[in-house]
Amino acid sequence: ATSACVPVRVCHQEIVKFDLEIKAAVQDIRDCPGPLGALTELNANVKEKFRHLRGRIQELEQMAKEQDKESEKQALLREVENHKKQMLSNQAAWRKANLACKIAIDNSEKDQLLQGRDSLRQRKTTKESLAETASNITESLMGISRMMSQQVQQSEETVQTLANSSRTIQEANEEFKSMSGTIQLGRKLITKYNRRELTDKLLIFLALALFLATVLYILKKRLFPFL
Repeated sequence: ATSACVPVRVCHQEIVKFDLEIKAAVQDIRDCPGPLGALTELNANVKEKFRHLRGRIQELEQMAKEQDKESEKQALLREVENHKKQMLSNQAAWRKANLACKIAIDNSEKDQLLQGRDSLRQRKTTKESLAETASNITESLMGISRMMSQQVQQSEETVQTLANSSRTIQEANEEFKSMSGTIQLGRKLITKYNRRELTDKLLIFLALALFLATVLYILKKRLFPFL
C-alpha cells in the first residue's frame, strides 16, 4: 500500500493541474472576442484537457478500488467523487461560457453589420450631401457667371456711353471753334462797318460843308456883287 502512495499522489496532482487549466481555459472562452474559429480552437483545447482529466480520475478510482485498507479505499473514493463533481461543475461552466461567448460574438457581428449599414448609409448620405453641395456650387458659379456677364455688358455700355460723350464733346468743341471763328469774323466785320460808318459820316459832313459853302458863295455873288 505504501508503494501505491506515490502514483496516487502524482495522479492527484495531475488532476488538480488539469482542473486549474480547465478553469483558465473556460475563462479564456468567456473572454473570447471571436471570431468563431478562435472559439472552436479554445473548445478543442478544453475537450483535450477534459479527456486527460477524466482519464486521471478513472485511474484514481481504479487505484482506490485496489487499496487493501478499507479506510484508504473509502477516502480515495470520496476524493474521486469530489473530482467528478468538480469536473461536472467545470463542464457546466464551460457550457455557460460557450453560450455567453456565442451571444457576445453574435452581438458583435450584428453591431458590425449595423455599423456597416450605418457606414453605407453615411456614405450614401455623404455622397448625396456632396452632390447637393456640388449642385449648389455649380448654381453659385452660374450666378457669378451671369453677374459677371451683366457687369461686362454694363461696362461695355458705359464705355460706349463714354465714347459717345467724348464724341459729343469733340463735336461741341469743333462747333465752339467754328462759332469762335464766326464770332471773330463778325467782330472784324462790325469793326470794319463802324470804321466805314465813321468815314461815311465824315464824307457826308464834308459834302454838306462844301454844299453850304457853295450856297453861301452863290448868295454872296448875287446879293452882294460889289463885295
